[in-house]
Amino acid sequence: MAYPKNLCSLFYHLLLVAFILTNNVNADGLKLGFYENTCPKVEAIVQKIIAEKISLAPSLAAPLLRMHFHDCFVRGCDGSVLIDSTKNNQAEKDGFPNLSLRGFQIIDAAKTAVEAACPGVVSCADILALVARDATYQIKGPYWPVPLGRRDGRVSIASESLTDLPSPFDNITRLKEHFTSKGLSVKDLVVLSGGHTVGTSHCLGVAVRLYNFTGKGDTDPSLDSDYVPYLKSKCKPADTTTLIEMDPGSVRTFDENYYTNVLKRRGLFVSDAALLNDYETSAYVKLQAESHGSTFLKDFQESMVKMGQIGVLTGSAGEIRRYCNAIN
Repeated sequence: MAYPKNLCSLFYHLLLVAFILTNNVNADGLKLGFYENTCPKVEAIVQKIIAEKISLAPSLAAPLLRMHFHDCFVRGCDGSVLIDSTKNNQAEKDGFPNLSLRGFQIIDAAKTAVEAACPGVVSCADILALVARDATYQIKGPYWPVPLGRRDGRVSIASESLTDLPSPFDNITRLKEHFTSKGLSVKDLVVLSGGHTVGTSHCLGVAVRLYNFTGKGDTDPSLDSDYVPYLKSKCKPADTTTLIEMDPGSVRTFDENYYTNVLKRRGLFVSDAALLNDYETSAYVKLQAESHGSTFLKDFQESMVKMGQIGVLTGSAGEIRRYCNAIN
């Protein structure tokens, strides 16, 4: 089993574990050690797979973290984002916001390894939650305890990804509505936005800000004017395929640099810039930027544990899928 990299993070990790254990089984029926008797090596199995895969393709860590986020915000953390479309149903993964998700083959590899050890026991939803944590850790991000016991959903509808997922074009009011509707706080909103410290986006996500913000061929005035020429050199007006770094300079390292960029008005998305339009979120951005992320990793651990509990299926609800891309 992998452990946090220094004594300070280990101490906080133990405090977080103690908090969860004090509440033993949380309100949604998840708990640490859920598979202690039925699949005791599940976390070690998933960690081994992820360490191998991310060492070969570190750029997949951010998409795997994002996949967990996209799963939880639509129907809860039930693995529904993993299900393939059929001739009778267009599934979540084919909804427009999910077309850029990558790394499904890594989820399948982890599921195959777990099934070999414990057939029919561990849900794809739990595997995705573990993969997101372990992939983040592999790129020097935080390591958080993952309460387990999720069951897999049997419904996946593409159109729900359009209505339930926060958009990169959302203003602060809409972002807060999305997060509070899932039981998350404004602090969770600004903390989880820090996940943009890793990964890339297609130019499509920023094109309107650069070339036609109000429909008059103008640029978003909230963008740093000195940063605009750099973005335009990367993204031409009709470019929908080029990838651009969300946190230039540390795209594969999980750190607090995202908040420094947002404070400089260099956040890539409208939703990044929106964090400066609210007292609580802007104060958090400034704190992390000016203190070199003094509390960011700790806060991210806490918010990921909370997010991983959204709308989970437990007990006899749902199912344990044999293959993550199809209901049984």
